[in-house]
Amino acid sequence: MFIRRGDAEFFAVSFGAGPRTIVALGGWAGSWELWAGPFTHLSQTWRTVAYDHRGAGATLAPVESISIESMTADVFTLLDALEIERCVLAGESAGAAIVLQAALLHPERFDGLVLVDGLIHRPAPQGPDRFLLGLQSDFEATVGWFVDTCVPERDCAAVRRWGRQILMRAEPAAAIRLHQCMDGIDLRPHVSGIALPALILHGELDVFVPAESARWLARTMPNSRLEVFEGAGHVPTVTRSAEVAAAINSFFQ
Repeated sequence: MFIRRGDAEFFAVSFGAGPRTIVALGGWAGSWELWAGPFTHLSQTWRTVAYDHRGAGATLAPVESISIESMTADVFTLLDALEIERCVLAGESAGAAIVLQAALLHPERFDGLVLVDGLIHRPAPQGPDRFLLGLQSDFEATVGWFVDTCVPERDCAAVRRWGRQILMRAEPAAAIRLHQCMDGIDLRPHVSGIALPALILHGELDVFVPAESARWLARTMPNSRLEVFEGAGHVPTVTRSAEVAAAINSFFQ
């Protein structure tokens, strides 16, 4: 379905009709499909909702409108449009930063959080940003490198191919903006004040957000639980979807 609000037209999906609702968003230029695997399992007992954030997938939004602030506001726009009063809010990679920002703004709207390989801190570059330069000079090759690095697991050729297809749907200018808007983000001073139940899931082999970041987050957030997936990379929602779903069901019994 498409939901038009203000300057954007959001693509959203909803599966299942369980008594609990989980709303999820992907990271960087990743579409809602990053949650398709876990939702296959969760939709048996949950209402599962996801959407393409600004710059990703089928959502239409001006490139200049992409910011942490606008994407955080979009969470509540989607909740209101879909008449969701409360939910578990889930985010993967950079999407986890949006989840945390939303929880800081309106914790009363959430029953809990799921943070998967979540980005909470990225210093502003002090020199040339090689990833940004790659996106600007050869977008397709750089996306290919990014996907390969996200998925170090063996026997995942189909996953990597699918990942490239997902990310290549983003306009290069939008993908670049999504990358740049996270420069300098630092949520570390604020997360200790988030009292919501929080499930922190992380791939052991993630090189973009090292597992130590998740361990620090679990020590700092007062009502959190950490699960590290041995041998997994940056996208366990895709490569370990059944395990992600089982962890969510276990934590939010």
